[in-house]
Amino acid sequence: MADTVEKPSSPAARTIAQLSREAQSCRRCALYKNATQTVFGEGSPRAAIMFVGEQPGDQEDRQGRPFVGPAGRLFDQALAEAGIDREETYVTNAVKHFKYEPRGKKRIHKRPDRGEIEACRWWLHAEIRLIKPKLIVALGATAARALSGRTVTISKLRGETLEFQGHMGLVTVHPSFLLRVPDAASRAEEYRKFITDLKRAARLGA
Repeated sequence: MADTVEKPSSPAARTIAQLSREAQSCRRCALYKNATQTVFGEGSPRAAIMFVGEQPGDQEDRQGRPFVGPAGRLFDQALAEAGIDREETYVTNAVKHFKYEPRGKKRIHKRPDRGEIEACRWWLHAEIRLIKPKLIVALGATAARALSGRTVTISKLRGETLEFQGHMGLVTVHPSFLLRVPDAASRAEEYRKFITDLKRAARLGA
């Protein structure tokens, strides 16, 4: 059963840096017990575009920063090709602790469940209230669920303009999906579609 703690106070008058420090001691679900650390969002506090992924991976958990592993490197490459400066955006995850199962010496990613997503939504919503982005981009189904409060099918909503927490939103795949596409031709096609989504995000966030 997840640990319960008192809900943090209102984020009014906080900064993202202060919120990040508070999140380091989060015990709102049990994921903190096995994770190395809380991995909070980072980027411009005045970002027009906010990207939301699923959760930290192995490298993110070790380094304490979002999107720095293999999927993060692919994400950076795609952002550059789409004409988006990552430093001018804000990048975070729906869940702030790495959920995994040990397999030998490796730690294999496990998708967060509904309770873990719900437990972490307070932090995500607080980030949104402080950043006030023009556009929020959900990278994958878990992020879309955390932002919308319902199960989302990426293929049905991809390309549509949505509303996330009172802000304009878009849905696309998580860059880790691209790494799992088995053949080169399909992978190239999926990457092209991902770049198209990011270019649209750049236009909407301008």
